[in-house]
Amino acid sequence: MAQRAGNADLPLHGGRVPRWLGDRMTRLGALVTEAIVHHYGRDEFLRRLAHPFWFQSFGAVMGMDWHSSGITTSVIGALKRGLTPLAGELGIHVCGGRGHDGGAMAEASRLVAKVDSAAVQDGFDLYLHGFIITDDAKWVVVQQGMNGDRRQARRYHWLSEGLTSFVDAPHSAIEGRGQGEIFNLADRRAAASRSAQLDLLHSLGPDGLLREVASIEARAAPQAEPAQPLLPHLFMPAHHEVRESDVNLRRLHGSFAAAAERGPEDFKDLLLVPGVGARTVKALAMVAEVVHGTPCRFSDPARFSLAHGGKDRHPFPVPLKVYDETIGVMKSAVSKARLGREEELAALKRLDEQSRRLERYVTGPDLKEIVAGEFRDSARFGGRSIFGWEPPEEETIISEPGDRARR
Repeated sequence: MAQRAGNADLPLHGGRVPRWLGDRMTRLGALVTEAIVHHYGRDEFLRRLAHPFWFQSFGAVMGMDWHSSGITTSVIGALKRGLTPLAGELGIHVCGGRGHDGGAMAEASRLVAKVDSAAVQDGFDLYLHGFIITDDAKWVVVQQGMNGDRRQARRYHWLSEGLTSFVDAPHSAIEGRGQGEIFNLADRRAAASRSAQLDLLHSLGPDGLLREVASIEARAAPQAEPAQPLLPHLFMPAHHEVRESDVNLRRLHGSFAAAAERGPEDFKDLLLVPGVGARTVKALAMVAEVVHGTPCRFSDPARFSLAHGGKDRHPFPVPLKVYDETIGVMKSAVSKARLGREEELAALKRLDEQSRRLERYVTGPDLKEIVAGEFRDSARFGGRSIFGWEPPEEETIISEPGDRARR
């Protein structure tokens, strides 16, 4: 049954995704989608999009700012660009598609937007609406509102699976930090309130309602805040740097250990690529987890930014040579799977399985050491950010991940 699954902080950020990153997000996003559909089907892909923790991790593994509200815009944009040419093959259409009851789908889209803008009164104004639908008319909506005064965003997830009403507990999830008491008229517990409001409107009319509200407010006494039910809460902090408290190091060490163990056996050719082969296998381990991981694996979206960094140099500049190798491996695996040759996709699945086995007992360096190593090798890996290309280490003194001082 579709229902609200939780909430989370999303710092409200402006700016644009540079083309050099947006193009790569488009390619990697489409390949990850194809892999998920190949292994688990279209319905599972929609469920992933409706899961706020997975959605944030998906954006982070593609090099977008790991904690930012901008992940919503960039992921939806990348999927629209990447999946549109594949719509006939996959049967997935981003923001609509041909061959459907256009009127019914447009009405569903409008109702979803109306509920989150009017029926859920939480202080956030909608500014983004993404609608993804399949050939069999199943859909997911990901939309986002902003509170400009607080510089925060809230993301809402809807899933058609199990949805019986647009006004009775329809949300798959809502993300955003608590802003005090929220009037959610879409909660199933508000059915009596919705009915009473319609009765009042019919009996009193708009002018009569305004008079009654003014009278009630004039004599209302302060009341204790009602208890709010506890929900899963994904806290996306305001700080830009990735801290150890943001990452499950046990799982990160498991990914790195699996890359070292499976690499020589399953990725021999990749390891021969000068300079970036071993590093790419580490990135692939995290991409494989996005494809195969269960919901509990995505409680720390920041961890997935360790695959391809971030465009703002947090946790480190995007290693474009590594990113391109990741895309190349995924493209080869998906292309061969279309022809019935599963060996490369199977290798990626083994990489993910090995990560989970090894994380139980392996250890490794702390996060600061990992990030420092990435900065040290950034120029060699083709490191790039919105500030430009990373110069060789001897030309740069790095005091903090976000600052650079030239000799």
